Amino acid sequence: MKAVQLVRLGKPLEDAEVSLPDIGASEVLVRVAACGICHSDAHYRAGISPIESLPVTLGHEVAGRVETVGRDVHHVSSGDRVYVHYLVSCGCCDFCRRGHEQFCSKGQMIGKHRDGGYAEFIKVPGRNVFLLPDGIPFEHGAIMMCSSASALHALNKARLKSDERVAIFGFGGLGFSALQLARAFGCGEVYVVDINPGKLASIPTFGGIPIDASAGDPVDQIREATDGKGVDVSIELVGSAITMGQAVRCLAVFGRAALVGLTAESLSVLPYTEVINKEAEIIGVSDHLATELPLLMQFARNGKLCFPEGTLRSVSLDAAQINAALDALVRSSDHIRTVIVPTTSDL
Repeated sequence: MKAVQLVRLGKPLEDAEVSLPDIGASEVLVRVAACGICHSDAHYRAGISPIESLPVTLGHEVAGRVETVGRDVHHVSSGDRVYVHYLVSCGCCDFCRRGHEQFCSKGQMIGKHRDGGYAEFIKVPGRNVFLLPDGIPFEHGAIMMCSSASALHALNKARLKSDERVAIFGFGGLGFSALQLARAFGCGEVYVVDINPGKLASIPTFGGIPIDASAGDPVDQIREATDGKGVDVSIELVGSAITMGQAVRCLAVFGRAALVGLTAESLSVLPYTEVINKEAEIIGVSDHLATELPLLMQFARNGKLCFPEGTLRSVSLDAAQINAALDALVRSSDHIRTVIVPTTSDL
């Protein structure tokens, strides 16, 4: 089968012909209908987030149709439309038993530690495959498996309540979903910070208030808009020490800052004025949970989470096209997500 693989760190992805995976008794073979291109994939390609075993097929945002199932898999059948949870866990360690599979002692991430969805087919454990509702296109189901799911997890970790004010830093794939999900939770004003003119112009369409960070300190702008009080919850999605600091400083009393973006930079805060004196909280957010996915699908089915025309772009399962899409992602392109649609998939 055809695949696009990372062969050497810091080098472009390459087209490859690999064997069709054999599945075990508890596994499922999925014919990939769509696979999202995530910023994490750009980090893997660049070597910023190292991968120990190469070559590897990238891609952790996957949806498709079940091709074959192992004899011990009974909740899906050949031909079913499915989406894939990218965290492969043991199911029996302390973290897994407590419902925190992202910290599984034997955990693997699809598209990093094992071959992912930049391919015509993908082999995954049956427990990682869930039925995709008929009304949700494969492309939407795929990208929801990372950007939307992680945004939902961040809002859950921040304990967002209805009528609270929110600030979202970064209007990429995660920010796009975080804005809609915050509105779905019934929150109050949602301030969205970015510097991309195209993205800033689209924010009001989804019920947000744009904050142009290139026009001045976004903390000052948020405080001015909130009569000096600040916001109850901030979500940092950029992965920069600067924006993380801003996410903390814009908080109101009892505010919670959920940090999602990845960076190797050190974060500096003033303990008394920025945290202690407000009883503010700084919360780390890692991945998401399988138990959160049904609610995500419910929001998508009732139209509270949607991806209108123009927000997604598609490319073929071709190394040159995928490398170009990763380059555009690094440059902060205007569209929300690029999705790989294998042209050979008969779906």
